[in-house]
Amino acid sequence: MWHNNILETVGNTPLVKLNKITKDIPATVLAKIETTNPGNSIKDRMALKMIADAEKSGLLKPGGTIIEGTSGNTGMGLAMAAIIKGYKCIFTTTDKQSKEKVDALRAFGAEVIVCPTNVDPEDARSYYSVSSRLVRETPNSWKPNQYDNLSNSQAHYEQTGPEIWEQTEGKITHLVAGVGTGGTISGTAKYLKEKNPAIQILGIDTYGSVFKKYKETGIFDKNEIYPYITEGIGEDFLPQNVDFSLIDHFEKVTDKDAALMTREITLKEGIFAGNSSGSAVAGTLQMKHLFKEGDVVVIIFPDHGSRYVGKMFNEDWLRERGFLADEKLTARSIIAKKEKQEIVTIDCEKTILEAINTIKSLNISQIPVTQKGMVIGKITESDILDALLDNPSLRSQPLKSIATAPFPFVDLNTGINKISSLINKENSAVLVEDDKGAIEIITQYDIINAISG
Repeated sequence: MWHNNILETVGNTPLVKLNKITKDIPATVLAKIETTNPGNSIKDRMALKMIADAEKSGLLKPGGTIIEGTSGNTGMGLAMAAIIKGYKCIFTTTDKQSKEKVDALRAFGAEVIVCPTNVDPEDARSYYSVSSRLVRETPNSWKPNQYDNLSNSQAHYEQTGPEIWEQTEGKITHLVAGVGTGGTISGTAKYLKEKNPAIQILGIDTYGSVFKKYKETGIFDKNEIYPYITEGIGEDFLPQNVDFSLIDHFEKVTDKDAALMTREITLKEGIFAGNSSGSAVAGTLQMKHLFKEGDVVVIIFPDHGSRYVGKMFNEDWLRERGFLADEKLTARSIIAKKEKQEIVTIDCEKTILEAINTIKSLNISQIPVTQKGMVIGKITESDILDALLDNPSLRSQPLKSIATAPFPFVDLNTGINKISSLINKENSAVLVEDDKGAIEIITQYDIINAISG
C-alpha cells in the first residue's frame, strides 16, 4: 500500500519505553516520538489542520501566500503542505532559533525573515508584529496564527490524544509536554481527560516564561519575562491555545538542564530528539516524586535532534555558555599556562617602518592593530614583506594601508578544538578578553605548550 502524497504520512507516531534515563522513576515512562512525522516534528499535525480549516472557511484561497511567525517546526509543516497544495510561504522567526531550522525552511522554498528575540511582542520588530504587517501588505495572504488559532489544539484532540489512549490501552496516568503555543498539551489533555478525568497533565515551562506563575496565581507578571535559550517552549504572553484549566501543574526547567538532557537522551536511549524533549525529560525527573509503581507516564518528544546540531550537540556552544564541564583545554586554561606578558599592539596611524622596528626589537611575528584602543586589524611579517616587495617606498605609509582583518576573538570558555580550527594561514592567532577586560593573544605555540604542559 502506498500514500498519495507525503501529507498522508503525518501521525501514527510510535510510543517507545525509556529505560536508562528514567531508571530512578518507579513508573513506566514512554516517549511519544513525533520525529517520525515527515517534517520531523509534531507541528506537522496542526499545520495540516490549520490549512484544512482555513480552506474550508475560505480564509485560504488557491495560489495564496501563507505568512506565519514560527520557531521553525510549524513553518516546516506549513511549507511541506504548501508545496503539495500550491501555496507560497513567508515565515518570520527569531535570531534565537538554530541555523539548521532556518536553513530547513529555506530548503522547502520558503522566504524566511529573522527578527530580534529580545523585544516585546508588540514591538514593530518582533517576529509576531512583522508577520502581521506582511499579511496586511501581501494580497491573497493568510496568517495561521498558531498561538490563537484553535485548529492547533483541535488537531491534537482529534489525533494525538486518541493515539496515546489507544497505544497505552487506556493505562496512561500522566502526560508530560512542553508548553509553547499550548496546542499540543491542551488538545491532547482535553481528549485524555474526557476518557479519564484522573489523568494528570504536567506542563513543562522555562525560566523567563510567564506560564507557571500565571497558572498558580492568576497574575500575568512581566517581571517573569527575560531572555532564555531553550527553544519551543515558554512564552512572554498568553496564547489562546493554552487552556490552563486542563493543565494540572507547570514545572520549570533551566536552559542548562534542558540542553544537557537533550544530549543525554541520545547517549542513553539512542533517540535523536530536540531541545524541548530534553526539557520535558529533565522536568519529568524533577517531578519523580509524583509518580508511583504502576503509573504510566507519557512524554511528548516534539522534534528531531538534527535541528540542534550547531547548538545542544555542539560542545563548544555548550562550553561558551558554561553548560559543559571543563574537561578539555579552553582559552582560559591555555592563558593560565602561558608566561605572563603584556600583549603588544600598534596604532593604525603608525608607519610600516615603525611596525618593522617593533617586530624586530620584540622578536615577534604578528601584532594586533588598534584604533583609539580598539582592535581593528592585524599586521604580520608576511603582510609587511608582501607590501614592500610590491612597493619599497611604502615604509613611510600608515599601517592601516596594509593591515588585514583582525584575529578572531574567542570566549574564555571556547574549547581547544574550536581555537585550533580558527588558527590557519589567514589567522596565526586568536584574541581573548580575560576576566579583567585585558586582551590576551593565543598562538599555535601556546596551544602546543598547554597540551604538553
